[in-house]
Amino acid sequence: GAPVGYPPGAYPPPPGAPAAAYPPQLYAPPGAAAAQQAAAQQQQQLQVFWAEQYREIEATTDFKNHNLPLARIKKIMKADEDVRMIAAEAPVVFARACEMFILELTHRGWAHAEENKRRTLQKSDIAAAIARTEVFDFLVDIVPRDDAKDAEAAAAAAMATAAAGIPRPAAGVPTTDPSMAYYYVPQQIVV
Repeated sequence: GAPVGYPPGAYPPPPGAPAAAYPPQLYAPPGAAAAQQAAAQQQQQLQVFWAEQYREIEATTDFKNHNLPLARIKKIMKADEDVRMIAAEAPVVFARACEMFILELTHRGWAHAEENKRRTLQKSDIAAAIARTEVFDFLVDIVPRDDAKDAEAAAAAAMATAAAGIPRPAAGVPTTDPSMAYYYVPQQIVV
């Protein structure tokens, strides 16, 4: 019969089999399928987010109330000595753009926090979101790389551990816990 965890016809290639005989889309380790599903779900959430933002922009009629202070935005704009005059609409556009930027980065950071089974958004989640998203490359020098690397390494380790089914101690549980000292890995039979 088919090995558990693989759809019918998607067996792992036997040792020494030519790669062309097994198209890459047919064989993916079980953990990779979960990662692909999570990535697809995040992509779908971002598409919904941007569709909602677009609808909000189209429906906006009140330009007087803002979530970010226009005076502060104008002050930042005037920090550039080449800028002499600023039209009244410019800080309004910047305020909305900044709000959307913060929301998307928060969305992406939250996805990273959920991957790590946390309900608190942390600096490392934002760093990971920046590291994973090409559009945010301009921020790599602002956010310490150690945070991004640590966050990516933790996410990769968590995904690999979950995919392998190996129990790991929960946060705050010392690794010297006797119930976690040994784990028997069942022998895999290669046919």
